[in-house]
Amino acid sequence: MKKLLLFTITLVLLCVAPAQATDVNKVKAAIVKHALEMGVDPAIALSIARTESGFSHNARSSHGAVGVFQLMPSTAKRMGLNAYSLNDNIKGGIMYYKSMYKMFGSVELALAAYNAGPGNVKRYKAVPPFAETKRFVSKIMKDYHYYKANPDPAMIKAVAAAKKPVQTTPVAVQQKPKIPAATLEVVKAKDINAVKVEVVDETPIDLEIEATSLAI
Repeated sequence: MKKLLLFTITLVLLCVAPAQATDVNKVKAAIVKHALEMGVDPAIALSIARTESGFSHNARSSHGAVGVFQLMPSTAKRMGLNAYSLNDNIKGGIMYYKSMYKMFGSVELALAAYNAGPGNVKRYKAVPPFAETKRFVSKIMKDYHYYKANPDPAMIKAVAAAKKPVQTTPVAVQQKPKIPAATLEVVKAKDINAVKVEVVDETPIDLEIEATSLAI
């Protein structure tokens, strides 16, 4: 009976593990995609998500934050996003970090503001002296430097896709038909009056051509 129970548990774990791995890869790919589209380094976006939720969209905090980037539903709503949607949650988290970076011009201060709020960063003009915020910033910066030195497969795949040449459908160029030389007919000029040239010291000083025409 015990052996059967252990076998069943092992089988369930083996089935669940690949699914979880697939979900994490899917989340990472979405993070990298949205980060690149929004002009944010994917390494910092992945680092925030890893610290906030371990890339789990099912993560929930005791304060009410939800999703991969642990957004408050009310904050996401003000952005016109749905915190419970995977893509909206990712876009909202990256958008909020980006706004904090624009406000403070520093990765560390932007992360501190992400965790403790911009008001506290303005108050201390530095990373606030809160143990949680300090751990938050330190952990993310450590992950960030790791991803920069060891790019995640999702980052590598995105870069490779960006460098892939775009295939276009060849279009035939219509060339003007060439007219054989034999078909060209030169019509000699008609009614060409005499040409009068006066020469002084062997230098032409007057040249007059009257009623000259040439057609091809």
